[in-house]
Amino acid sequence: MLSERRLEVLRAIVQDYVGTEEPVGSKALTERHRLGVSPATVRNDMAVLEDEGYIAQPHTSAGRIPTDKGYRLFVDKLAGVKPLSSPERRAIQNFLDGAVDLDDVVGRTVRLLAQLTRQVAVVQYPSLTRSTVRHVELLSLAPARLMLVLITDTGRVEQRLIDCPSPFGETSLADLRARLNSRVVGRRFTDVPPLVQDLPESFEAEDRGTVSTVLGTLLETLVEEAEERLMIGGTANLTRFGHDFPLTIRPVLEALEEQVVLLKLLGEANESGMAVRIGHENAYEGLNSTSVVSVGYGSGGEAVAKLGVVGPTRMDYPGTMGAVRAVARYVGQILAES
Repeated sequence: MLSERRLEVLRAIVQDYVGTEEPVGSKALTERHRLGVSPATVRNDMAVLEDEGYIAQPHTSAGRIPTDKGYRLFVDKLAGVKPLSSPERRAIQNFLDGAVDLDDVVGRTVRLLAQLTRQVAVVQYPSLTRSTVRHVELLSLAPARLMLVLITDTGRVEQRLIDCPSPFGETSLADLRARLNSRVVGRRFTDVPPLVQDLPESFEAEDRGTVSTVLGTLLETLVEEAEERLMIGGTANLTRFGHDFPLTIRPVLEALEEQVVLLKLLGEANESGMAVRIGHENAYEGLNSTSVVSVGYGSGGEAVAKLGVVGPTRMDYPGTMGAVRAVARYVGQILAES
């Protein structure tokens, strides 16, 4: 275990390196921070930190920089989550409150996260497998043509056109709408199939074909939309950090194009808790020079999806974690109120 003084030295090194982009020397540390010890003692502490693998010396500099292990200890022991200022919180709320639908919420969230953190923002759409039914609407477009509108508790709206095997009257349509909603409203999508399977039998023989067709379309919609979707923004921010990537930025950009990779990274976040994956903790090799900060969001206490940012390991962790957590909280509130 490191002593409290050496933990303070590590904290100072991380803060200085993140702030200045320059390797940190003992003289600079004693000038910038009130460590209460001599430069010689700081040099000794830095030597111990280097031996333990928390900091390293770049070939071209006399200073030291944090390693993945050093950042990990900083995040776990030393970094509080930096609270946002009142103007920042108001700006987040005002920006997100203007959203008109779920696509707009996700799009605004991506732009906001990228601006606040100056990193690459990734937002997962709410998963239908974790969503519940708010309402099922059936509209008659022609005697034998209907529109099915499925609305989730997260504000997601899915529409499908249905060609019926025979004309379906308004009375039968109202009856089906009422019976369908009585069975599925407030239920998880994954629970819907067994709840509706016997519904056709409760209708007159001439209407059963149409009822079965409507139910088939509803269940197909659940299967089709089970595929997870992401929105990503702020990729251009990576160009500001060219020197943070040891060889080239290309592997990072290629990884960001692989939605399966990003979904796996976001999936490592706990339901609503925050996850910070640093450098080589990311299983995907192309992201070994990056850190991923992610958290779940949703209405109530349950996360329906994840959001987060990807950036270089030389990241303002307290500020980034604070921004990610704050945005997730506001998005959850919007979903709850929508």
